[in-house]
Amino acid sequence: MAFKENLLKKIEIDKMAQQVIASMGPLDSGRKIDKTIMRSLLEMTDYTYKRKRDLDLYIEDVDSEKTRILVLDNDLAIYHTSIYDVAMRKTPTVKEMMNPYNIIKILKDTDVVMSKKAASVSTIQKECIAKLNLFFDASDIDEIAEDGLASLGKEYTDGVIESLGLFAEILNYSIAPKAFRIRHNKIVGALTQKENREDLFGPMVIYSMIHNTIKLIDERIGGLDKDKIEFFQKVAAGMQKASAEGPDVFQYLKVASLKLIPTTQNRKEEV
Repeated sequence: MAFKENLLKKIEIDKMAQQVIASMGPLDSGRKIDKTIMRSLLEMTDYTYKRKRDLDLYIEDVDSEKTRILVLDNDLAIYHTSIYDVAMRKTPTVKEMMNPYNIIKILKDTDVVMSKKAASVSTIQKECIAKLNLFFDASDIDEIAEDGLASLGKEYTDGVIESLGLFAEILNYSIAPKAFRIRHNKIVGALTQKENREDLFGPMVIYSMIHNTIKLIDERIGGLDKDKIEFFQKVAAGMQKASAEGPDVFQYLKVASLKLIPTTQNRKEEV
């Protein structure tokens, strides 16, 4: 699979993991996790599914006596033990509960539980991503920039947004914080924080989905700086000159991405 397709897959995996975590809610909320999305994530791993008693188990190594086992329920616990031990702790029979030693295990599972809930989702998310080849070279960056330019020229909004999303992933750009959000605009950029926790946003790219215009502000702007926020809004509205516009924005993103190749030692590798 090519770099672009792998990177799109990573973006999808990250989104799915966020959706599962968002479905959890507070401990006392009674909300149930989104098992459908979590199951889809698990199917991307090398874990083997097994139904035991009334449990949905995902097993890392079915041939090992002790292995990592995720139970697909509201706790999403990952155990390191045997299949029988997980089944006994989660859904014990009357006979098993008659054994005092088993009762201790049933009441306290900290000796075998590696993680639960969001931490377990993060573990599975990382394992899904680890299966992807995310090494890239200049030709990969060229392809993303060319696709973005072609989409802009054809006024193909989804294509422009996809290219921006790919560059955002490469450059570690974030979606715009609240102070920088404008309806019907896709805005991404570098997000940091001052010591007082004020957002610093920029460089940033502003894409108008209505007017099919793309602009760059090549500076960091504080979320509490009213004058700079007004400047940002005027750039977005076309009332103030941007640092770059149109094809020059994709050239900027391309150059910034190419600079990462030697520093991260990214080399195209055959899988």
